[in-house]
Amino acid sequence: MTKVGIDKISFYVPKHYLALDTLAEEKGIDPEKFARGIGQNKIAVPSHDEDVVTIAAEAASNIVAAEDADKIDTVLFATETGIDQSKAAGVYVHRLLDLPSRCRVVELKHACYSGTAALQLACGHVTRKPDRKVLVIASDISRYDLGSPAEATQGCGAVAMLVSADPGLMEIEAVSGCHSEDIMDFWRPNHRKTPLVDGKYSTIKYLQALSGAWDDFAENGGRAFNEMAQFCYHLPFTAMGVKAHRKLSSINEAQNDQGLIEPGMVYNREVGNCYAASLYLSLTSMLENVDADLSGRPVGLFSYGSGAVAEFFSAVVQPGYRDQLMEHQHRTLLSDRTSLSYQDYVEMWHAPDPHDGLSHITPHAARGRFRLTHIDEHKRHYAAA
Repeated sequence: MTKVGIDKISFYVPKHYLALDTLAEEKGIDPEKFARGIGQNKIAVPSHDEDVVTIAAEAASNIVAAEDADKIDTVLFATETGIDQSKAAGVYVHRLLDLPSRCRVVELKHACYSGTAALQLACGHVTRKPDRKVLVIASDISRYDLGSPAEATQGCGAVAMLVSADPGLMEIEAVSGCHSEDIMDFWRPNHRKTPLVDGKYSTIKYLQALSGAWDDFAENGGRAFNEMAQFCYHLPFTAMGVKAHRKLSSINEAQNDQGLIEPGMVYNREVGNCYAASLYLSLTSMLENVDADLSGRPVGLFSYGSGAVAEFFSAVVQPGYRDQLMEHQHRTLLSDRTSLSYQDYVEMWHAPDPHDGLSHITPHAARGRFRLTHIDEHKRHYAAA
């Protein structure tokens, strides 16, 4: 049977960030509350001419080579911070990347889980049509109310994946375990720009969903815990990954080896929560921060979306995978950034949200090729530099 999985993966984050030491100083609290308490150092902050469309296009442009574009017949855009209640954000990206018109474009939503839904749907499509490729993009901006307990867990980022037959990076294995439950741990009604969250309850439900998804994975014939070379978890903050791995180790009566998760938390610690992209930023981090050769080794992945849907699945790293990685480019993106003062961060937090239908120009601040130039007659206008 033909292998199907991730052929290429790339991420993008804006050039601005808020150091959590700066936030701690403003709030008059011990910086260790963030560094150790939630395991975070920085949160990525978008400028006014950046949104889920522009950062998605930046991430995807790195992997859509000319020879791949003609084979892409589907774009799946996963986000919970979409910019329109009707039009899929991926359609804008489709145009910006000049993809073929013979292409379906769909937006998917279920909190932080939708990136995994998109990946699994993409694998199913390529299994049917192994000569085709699917562009999967997970792009989100995590923004909470200023002064709220969740403020330090904000972030921003996009991950793009090219799903194909005979992938160069990872084969997604067919067995997975799922868990769904109707709960209210995190939600955003239409009338709100920022979500509502019950943090302690969400942590409890995350761990319960992990247990349920793992049980289903095992019952379906999934790999044993001790087969996995590494684990990647959805990381609303990296301390959540520590709790998750402790829980999964306990379920399997195994040693809680933090070395199995630390490589997958390096990038997230510097970016913050990017919702649907979070697990796949962790996956990229793991692949680019494990010194040992992972060729032929399986890794475990856990995806959680509040509300709630969860899935545990496995993927096998392919021989020659390092040739597919964009490690230098990713490390440069993270190192070549500008720290914000608290006042500048607050100004950027108040993203333009015009309701009058008049023309609103956004100043040029984005470092990438793509930007939101203006909003006019309730229409968003994007351009490539």
